[in-house]
Amino acid sequence: MTLLCIGFASWIEYLCVDHCFPEYDIWTQFVSADYTRALDLDALDSSHPIEVNVGHPSEVDEIFDAISYSKGASVIRMLHNYIGDEDFRKGMNAYLLKFQNKNAATEDLWECLEEASGKPIMGFPIIVVDEEQQGEDRIVKITQKKFCASGPQDDAGEGECSNWMVPISICSSEDPTCSKLKVLLDRPETSITVSGVRPDQWIKVNPGTVGFYRIQYSSSMLESLLPGIRDLSLQPVDRLGLQNDLFSLARAGMLSTVEVLKLMEAFVNEPNYTVWSDLSCNLGVLSCLLSHTDFHEEIQAFIRELFTPIGLKLGWDTKPGEGHLDALLRSLVLGKLGKAGHKPTLEEARRRFKDHVEGKQVLPADLRSPVYLTVLKHGDSATLETMLKLHKQADMQEEKNRIERVLGAISAPDLIQKVLTFALSEEVRPQDTVSVIGGVAGSSRQGRKAAWKFVKDNWEELYNRYQGGFLISRLVKLTVDGFAIDKMAAEVKSFFESHPAPSAERTVQQCCENILLNAAWLKRDADDIQQYLLQRKSPPSV
Repeated sequence: MTLLCIGFASWIEYLCVDHCFPEYDIWTQFVSADYTRALDLDALDSSHPIEVNVGHPSEVDEIFDAISYSKGASVIRMLHNYIGDEDFRKGMNAYLLKFQNKNAATEDLWECLEEASGKPIMGFPIIVVDEEQQGEDRIVKITQKKFCASGPQDDAGEGECSNWMVPISICSSEDPTCSKLKVLLDRPETSITVSGVRPDQWIKVNPGTVGFYRIQYSSSMLESLLPGIRDLSLQPVDRLGLQNDLFSLARAGMLSTVEVLKLMEAFVNEPNYTVWSDLSCNLGVLSCLLSHTDFHEEIQAFIRELFTPIGLKLGWDTKPGEGHLDALLRSLVLGKLGKAGHKPTLEEARRRFKDHVEGKQVLPADLRSPVYLTVLKHGDSATLETMLKLHKQADMQEEKNRIERVLGAISAPDLIQKVLTFALSEEVRPQDTVSVIGGVAGSSRQGRKAAWKFVKDNWEELYNRYQGGFLISRLVKLTVDGFAIDKMAAEVKSFFESHPAPSAERTVQQCCENILLNAAWLKRDADDIQQYLLQRKSPPSV
């Protein structure tokens, strides 16, 4: 079954928005929402190609995942950039004319694009990059190898080396938006000479983050790129891509997580919502991982320190001339600070929540989620009761959903159970139950354990509700994906062997793989992360 048409539809919706509203910076949002998500899922052993053979109807819903939508869209975006807009249009036109009123396969599209552009069409490796200065030229050594979330892959046992045809473009600090050089990497490694690059200038591979691959820079190259993040001379999409690549490489064990934390510190002047959103998401993953340790508070302190400058700059209230991305950023930052226990944010959230409940000053819609999240995370039974009352009184489903998504932030074990019971009550629409349970699982270590037990105890009812649909896969992923103990992977696998869910089979495999990856990551990096976070708190020695 070819799913490239789905990827094409996903890609072209962004293309249309960018054409009509260039000020939305929609391609940076694409990289955060689709490109990086596809890379993460495609790096698992349980990944699947864009084209999939379907052996049973229950498999259909499962393959409509981030690979089908997001990888398909990312590959189309890379091709469009590689062969150019004009040749891409010609190829698409030829394809549509040739196969009108007929069936077509993916190979037919590749063939039409090749004919129109005169360029070969290609693959997801990791591109390893190093450099050497020779006079006014920069010699760039590029190596490709297969990237897997479990770490570097040795091709020797396979009898042949993984080899993709990969479009490589390179820009420099002279003009970060324009490629100085474009080549097609069609061998395991090559050296490229980039002319006219002074020793004090940096270079970056994959400007615009259009090529569908991860990049691992040498330590010196990575160091040279940090000023481009601090002074914002790197494009937002490239600041995002650099951070996301580094985070994935750390998770795969190809570099220390400490290097990622050092990179994140360079985002002190970052103004872009989508860049902050992706960074926040990755910090959330790391925070979830470290909830299995006894130094979870140290990563919260790191989050508070990182987000405080942008929080102070944005403030709580809308300023004249702000756009929708500023409103999204304010909500994101205040929610992150509040959840991490930033005292001024917590105090102001409590004050505004009290005024809202008493009818003195109704909270703007943009501030409700961060305020609700903050007061619940640091709240008691009275806070939860007030929130449930607001849910019952809400006359708009949007407000009910907003409250349901944050209820799981409550910390006390007995209140967590109350939220889980509420999730299956008549107060919550069946399609929204998954969000409530997922909110509990994603908020704390205690919540994760409680949510998994709740799902097991109520499996028959939940499965009868959602069998055959995408919500059963979503329920499984949200509930168990955050575990980081080897035995939990075995427990999850065993449970679903005795409680089959055919439409979530691939999701179960992916979750078990992710749990093992999390466990390996924690064993590998926990001590170094703790040492780094503690060292940051210590006053410098005189």
